[in-house]
Amino acid sequence: MTSKIISATPDKVVTIKPKADTRKASDKKYGKPVMDLGFCIVPSLLMQAQARLGINPVQFNIIMHLADIWWDAAHRPWPKKQLLAERMGMSERQIQRQIAELEAAGLVQRVERTRPGRGKTSNEYDLSGLVKRLQALEPEFAEVKQENQKRRKAVALPKHKQAKA
Repeated sequence: MTSKIISATPDKVVTIKPKADTRKASDKKYGKPVMDLGFCIVPSLLMQAQARLGINPVQFNIIMHLADIWWDAAHRPWPKKQLLAERMGMSERQIQRQIAELEAAGLVQRVERTRPGRGKTSNEYDLSGLVKRLQALEPEFAEVKQENQKRRKAVALPKHKQAKA
């Protein structure tokens, strides 16, 4: 709620804003205890361009799980297929097939990992192909967003100014 103070001269109106709520928007939406368990940051473009990227819903879910684990650009995520399968209610083989399709599409690359004296361990997942594809699509999506903003602004103008815009 804002308050307005009108001075003796009517052309000067000062708006006083209330003290800002310092709670995070995500805490307000989901509750602090839920958010304290963690969160995942992904670009909206990934969702907006899902069909353009040829990513089916299961593959999208796998990417979300990889993104949830991928906090540092210098360190690729390396969850076990078993973990992904348990979280998604699928078999490890189903997860493996979907990751293979993401790899064939050039969006994800599996990188084998080994541990000295223990042999193979879970794969790392390189998402640089996905990142490059998103970066390639960004100019087109940004242009459309900018055009839409101009159209919204123009349509809000009074009729006599719309022709000039």
